[in-house]
Amino acid sequence: MVAAAHHSAEEHARIRLRRRRWKEFARHCVLALVAFILVAPFYYVLLASLKDSTEIFSYPPKLLPIPLYFGNYSDLLWNTGFLRWMFNTLFVATSVTVLKVFLDSLAGYALAKIEFTGKRIVFMLMLVLLMVPIGALIVPLWSLVSSLGLINTYLALILPPLANPLGAILMRQFILSLPRDLENAARLDGLSEFAIYWRIVLPLIKPGLVVLAVIIFTDQFMSFTWPLIATTSDELQVLTVGIAALRAHGGANYGLWSASAVMSLVPIGIFFFVLQRQFLARSLAGALKQ
Repeated sequence: MVAAAHHSAEEHARIRLRRRRWKEFARHCVLALVAFILVAPFYYVLLASLKDSTEIFSYPPKLLPIPLYFGNYSDLLWNTGFLRWMFNTLFVATSVTVLKVFLDSLAGYALAKIEFTGKRIVFMLMLVLLMVPIGALIVPLWSLVSSLGLINTYLALILPPLANPLGAILMRQFILSLPRDLENAARLDGLSEFAIYWRIVLPLIKPGLVVLAVIIFTDQFMSFTWPLIATTSDELQVLTVGIAALRAHGGANYGLWSASAVMSLVPIGIFFFVLQRQFLARSLAGALKQ
């Protein structure tokens, strides 16, 4: 009787183990399918960038063209304004990111920790501004920038994005999670509000700053509508506008377009993954300290 019960228990254990393995196998199959669906478009673009115009539409398609054709990249770098577009994009995106991270964190600290008259009204107006579509702001924004004489300047690309209130609201939520005892103790020690922000609050919200930096940099790197309107000079074209002009006037050169797409992904990919590593390291360090 005991042996039969033991055998039955072993059988049930084997069945449970077999079911668990089948579930894990099915989960891995689903994950592999999702990964393939996500990676396939990028691989196709990379593949097209390494083919000449006669091989792109060849049938059956080659999963790895041999020999690799780098003529699309050489044409992109030396026969177009791609390097200038990349410089303009990185300069504008980096400038906006640095300024907004500083200004938004400063505004977030004021909204979260400083009491002043009309604070709730200011916060509500910022929320209302988030609901206004960008299309409704293009004409008055262009009129304002034009009246200031900033059209076709870097300032026309850098200053308007600074008015986006999303970053300040995000920083406010991060700073609200900090205990008030920290700034109260700092005030008792005689620190000014800016010193409290700079020396105490800012180091504690580094993960939030990294998140904000990634959002801002990505948004500016991919911005198209405002740079198209604010600049007409070829010397000030950003990457999105330059590539669009390349597609509009350069003919149907799919290999060149694919090369431009691949090269455009490199800076933003490096920026994201570098800050992602820093974000994970700081989050883990904070968890270990707690």
